[in-house]
Amino acid sequence: MDARFLGIADLTQVPSVAVVVDVMRAFTVAAWAFAQGAEKIVLAESLDEALALKASHPEWAALKDGPPAPGFDMVNSPGLLRSFDLGGRTVVQKTTAGTVGALAVKEALLVLCAGFVVAEATARLLRARESDSVTFVVTGEEGQAEEDLACAQYIARRVAGAGTDAAEFLRRAAGSRAAAELAEGVRQGVHPDDVALCLEVDRFPFAMVASLEDSLMVLRPCFDAGAGDAGAGEARAGGAGAGEG
Repeated sequence: MDARFLGIADLTQVPSVAVVVDVMRAFTVAAWAFAQGAEKIVLAESLDEALALKASHPEWAALKDGPPAPGFDMVNSPGLLRSFDLGGRTVVQKTTAGTVGALAVKEALLVLCAGFVVAEATARLLRARESDSVTFVVTGEEGQAEEDLACAQYIARRVAGAGTDAAEFLRRAAGSRAAAELAEGVRQGVHPDDVALCLEVDRFPFAMVASLEDSLMVLRPCFDAGAGDAGAGEARAGGAGAGEG
């Protein structure tokens, strides 16, 4: 597999297969949302769009980066998200980097969203698809985020073969600027467990596949490496056990 590692601004053409990586914290949060029972996640273009979608669908839950804000139910923190029961609900997510990266490749044939928590499931799906070329979108810090690059490289190694030790990749992520800012309280809307939760390898058994549905970019869990999506019942059944403990 030919793997390329690009920032969002470096995407000059639509890749056939894209893995969009945001470890701290968009796609760790997305995985936790599925573990808490969410049926699907709509990736919003802007805060205004997220609020408009929420207004049109009052039963949906909306989350954003930073501190709590009117109209939003949650913030982009895996530690804080653990207290929410999202059984069967749709979540609207808007973040600074992760959702932007996924929307930048929305025309790709296959879009996966990933962090360490779904690394092996993501690699397994890529192996099943036998993709010749994969573009890893490093979303943070204009493509320079060490935690996202480390995770992307780790997944690429896992696609190539089993037995890759995660320790060095996790060390790089733990020493990243994002990890320091979360630990030191520089960022808002943070739980003390966020960094540790973002660095859990393979906590969840599903990959996360994004695709266009009625003009919206929708993220769903995929438990079957040979399939491109998963039903809501599978998401709830698989996620309920994964979110415990």
